[in-house]
Amino acid sequence: MSQLQPAFYTRTGSVAGDLMSLMHWPYTLWHLSYVVIGAALAPDIDAVILSGTVLAFLFGLGIGAHALDELHDRPLGTRLSPSILRVLGWGGLVVGGGGLAVAGAILVSPWSLIWGAVGILLVATYTLEWVNWVHSDLGFAVAWAAFPVMAGYWAQAESIGLPVIVIAAAATALSMAQRDLSTPARHVRRRTREASAVVGDENWDRQRLLDSWERPLRSLAIAHVLLAVALVLTHVV
Repeated sequence: MSQLQPAFYTRTGSVAGDLMSLMHWPYTLWHLSYVVIGAALAPDIDAVILSGTVLAFLFGLGIGAHALDELHDRPLGTRLSPSILRVLGWGGLVVGGGGLAVAGAILVSPWSLIWGAVGILLVATYTLEWVNWVHSDLGFAVAWAAFPVMAGYWAQAESIGLPVIVIAAAATALSMAQRDLSTPARHVRRRTREASAVVGDENWDRQRLLDSWERPLRSLAIAHVLLAVALVLTHVV
C-alpha cells in the first residue's frame, strides 16, 4: 500500500521532496507574515532590520523547529537521516536564529540577545515537548504567532505598546483557529485511508472531509501573506 500523504503540501520520497516538505511552506510563510505584520505596525520600517528579523524566524521556525520535530517523532515520514535533521535543527535554531540575534545586538540593541534566547527556548521547549503547557495549542499560538508579532515590532521600534499587544492577541486567536482546522486534518491524513461522515442527507468521503479543513487553511495562509505585504506597502507607497 502507498504511504499516506502526511499533509496537503508534502511530496516526500526524494531528498528534494523531503527537504521541501520539511519546510511546511504554507505554515512557515503564514507565521513569517506575523513578523512582517508586527514590523509594519511601527512608525517606520528599516528594511535591513526587517530582513534580518524575518531570516532569524525562517532559520529558527521554518528550518530549525521543523527539523527537530521530524527528528523527534517523524510526523512527515521523511527519509532524512537523524544526523542531517540534527544539523538542520540545531543549526537553524542556534547558528541561524542565534547568529542573527547577535547581529541584532550589534546593529539594533543588546536586548536582541534576550529576544533571540526567548525564541530559541520557546521553539525547543515546544518542539521537543519539554514542558506540557508549552507543547499545547495555546503554547503553539504564543510561540508561532504572538511572539513573532511582538519581536517584529520591537526590532523596529525598540518598545512594546498596547496596539501591538492587541495585535499579538489577535494573532494568537488566529493561530488557535489554525490548530482547530489542522489537528483533525492531520489525524485523518496520517492515520486513516478511509473516512466518512454523514452530514444531514449527505455522505462526506475522506477527501471532502479533508477539504472542509484544508481549503480554509490554504486561504488563511494566502490571506496572511497578502495582509503582511499590504501593510508594508503602506510605508512605501
